[in-house]
Amino acid sequence: MTLVIRELEHTDTRILGALRCVDASTGAALAGPLQVRVSGARIRRNRSGLYVIVGVDALAAHEPEFDTPPADPALGSVEITATLQDPSGYYLPRTATLALPRDALPANAAQADSLFQPIRVAMFPASTVAAGANWSVLRVSVRDIASSDALGGALLLVTSGADELGRGMTDWRGEALVAVPGVPVTTWSDAPDAVVVTEIAAQLEVVFDPVSGLRTPQEQVRAGSAPQTLPLVNPDALAAQRAALPHASLAVQLAAGRSQTVSFPLALP
Repeated sequence: MTLVIRELEHTDTRILGALRCVDASTGAALAGPLQVRVSGARIRRNRSGLYVIVGVDALAAHEPEFDTPPADPALGSVEITATLQDPSGYYLPRTATLALPRDALPANAAQADSLFQPIRVAMFPASTVAAGANWSVLRVSVRDIASSDALGGALLLVTSGADELGRGMTDWRGEALVAVPGVPVTTWSDAPDAVVVTEIAAQLEVVFDPVSGLRTPQEQVRAGSAPQTLPLVNPDALAAQRAALPHASLAVQLAAGRSQTVSFPLALP
């Protein structure tokens, strides 16, 4: 008996990129599903938890081409904006800018802009979530110094020298969780009279965009009345533009297992 197999249907799908969502504190890939929307594009979540870009209106000519993608538009010249939200509320909503098309050459597969490398998008935990054991935690409240309005969608950066140790983002109440995992319990000291120290000197910086950020009066915060529209910002863009945006910094001391509450007034133009 001869087994005959006939192909009834053949479907090819052109992949234009993929998003890998990770926890901003640990870098671990997120297992739970998110709501990912991109205007003018089609997104599918695969079994590996990647959000795959299978179609973009501006790149319609790329979809039927597999062996040789069109040279126009140029690599990275088309920017689309993705909106990411966590239905569970564990992570804050955010936007991300995706530069397409990606480099489809297999020889460049190790490059950051390669089609074979997912685009990493960090999701920021809400201020109410629990932190890991032995983490150094900053629970920060950001407000306008003049009006005392809570500033939602502000970016918090923790740095020590040239190293970035952690990031956080404020919710509509101006509250943020900034977790710094991996702070050693003791470390070597540079001071002449000390061998080891239990604290690390760092800088906490806040960056706020008055255009994309949200201002909420303290009366509304105290009433617990959330606005209809929550802060929706791109933290990567805030970090890149922080020299041109309202920002300020203060010194903090980090220690393993320590949780600190910091009130951060910011002067706005």
